[in-house]
Amino acid sequence: MASLRFNALLLDISSQLTTEQLDRLKYLCGDKVGKRELETIDNGIKLFQCLTERGVLNQDKTELLSELLTLINRQDLEEKLSSFQSPPECAGTQLCETERAKLEIATKVIAENVGGTWRKLGRELGLSETKLKSISMRFPTDLEETVRELLKEWRKSRGAEARTGELIEALRACQQNLTADIVEAACI
Repeated sequence: MASLRFNALLLDISSQLTTEQLDRLKYLCGDKVGKRELETIDNGIKLFQCLTERGVLNQDKTELLSELLTLINRQDLEEKLSSFQSPPECAGTQLCETERAKLEIATKVIAENVGGTWRKLGRELGLSETKLKSISMRFPTDLEETVRELLKEWRKSRGAEARTGELIEALRACQQNLTADIVEAACI
């Protein structure tokens, strides 16, 4: 079922690519796909099939396509791909609800206090440089919204495994001890 959904997503992405964008994707994939084969590719689906055959694209391995879409300035399509990768919400246990509430509080505190070191925090939380670049392009002038988006992406990547303790550890690793203390105090 997930494979069918992933293929449908690739079909949707392919249908939204212009000829120029496809040419740019093909150029960027020059080291992954042979020149002769690239000449025969005339749509996104064929390119995606080729990348799948080479083992660099599948429903669990979307980093390359995500980076490619960001490089050709199609963040909208990268976001669709990213949302496909989001794990489903947890079943709603009391622990999950409690942790979700703590994460909301932590997000508010961190967004108000982190400031210019948000990229360092993002790296500490394990987000890729591509994801960080995408976030900064979405909110180039609003630092607080940038931090909120960073934490949203981290939560999506961690799913039900996201914990406030991880945020506190990452803040401390970035020498944001005061912010970590505020988060700890607010989440008791």
